[in-house]
Amino acid sequence: MKSKTHPYVVGRKYLIRTLTFYYTGHLEAVYAGELVISSASWIPDSGRFGDFVNTGVPAECEPFPDAAQVVINRAAIVDCMPWVHDLPRTQK
Repeated sequence: MKSKTHPYVVGRKYLIRTLTFYYTGHLEAVYAGELVISSASWIPDSGRFGDFVNTGVPAECEPFPDAAQVVINRAAIVDCMPWVHDLPRTQK
């Protein structure tokens, strides 16, 4: 169920574009100033963006440890979208 205060759906997978790089992960919680994601990876290089969002395969991927919950400042988010692919979890 969508919240009346934000468009995010807890439990959904997201691709999050920040001012500098991308992150993927399961959304665990939404706070006034932060998003918390799990099964997270930092994507320093997506390769061709259209190819990345269509295939789910980034040029580079740096997964966070399995048990990590990553906090992303909402003020740094440029945009995000639901992620329909398996979350990238292999370092490359």
